Amino acid sequence: MGTEIDRFGGYSFRGTVTAGDGSNQKEGEMGAGYMNLWKQRKRQQRKVGREEEGSSSNHPELAAFVLALCGTAVTNPMLYLCDNQALLKNFKKMGR
Repeated sequence: MGTEIDRFGGYSFRGTVTAGDGSNQKEGEMGAGYMNLWKQRKRQQRKVGREEEGSSSNHPELAAFVLALCGTAVTNPMLYLCDNQALLKNFKKMGR
């Protein structure tokens, strides 16, 4: 339990804990997915984006976040774990 999530108190979070990620493996093949860490059967993956949109991973990272939001009841607090700085900065701006 010495992982980053533990150091932030994620294992004791009283709500839904999800983790998401997006990928841009090959030009035009972007994907996104998330997983509920307490209910590991609850996960979703999607192919997102088109080749002409460019090779940024921001599009699939945002799609993973949207999948996690759609898969979580609005009555539950949610902790979302990701590794995309652009997504975190944009989300922080919305909270102001």
